[in-house]
Amino acid sequence: MLRLTCPCCGVEADESELTQGGAAHLRREGPGSDEAAFEAYLFLRDNPKGPHLERWRHSYGCGKWFIAARDTVTMQVFGTYPAQGSGPPPDIAARMGGRA
Repeated sequence: MLRLTCPCCGVEADESELTQGGAAHLRREGPGSDEAAFEAYLFLRDNPKGPHLERWRHSYGCGKWFIAARDTVTMQVFGTYPAQGSGPPPDIAARMGGRA
């Protein structure tokens, strides 16, 4: 079972307490975008094998969103950080080996 530490409240939680929210740091397309960009945002997502950044919500805890860096093959967790950042902190990026 996947266990992640919520960086907002500090609780280590099982994935049953969390809600997965998809890939992190996506560029959101809205009403002003062209059809191709909006289609790509909705339907054309990467499904990486290896290190990946994902959005998670501590649903049965503090309720806040955060980002988890993990390997989709080995389930190794490199770390978590608040969702307000624009990318992983240097220590997490180093653990990922620059493969985010």
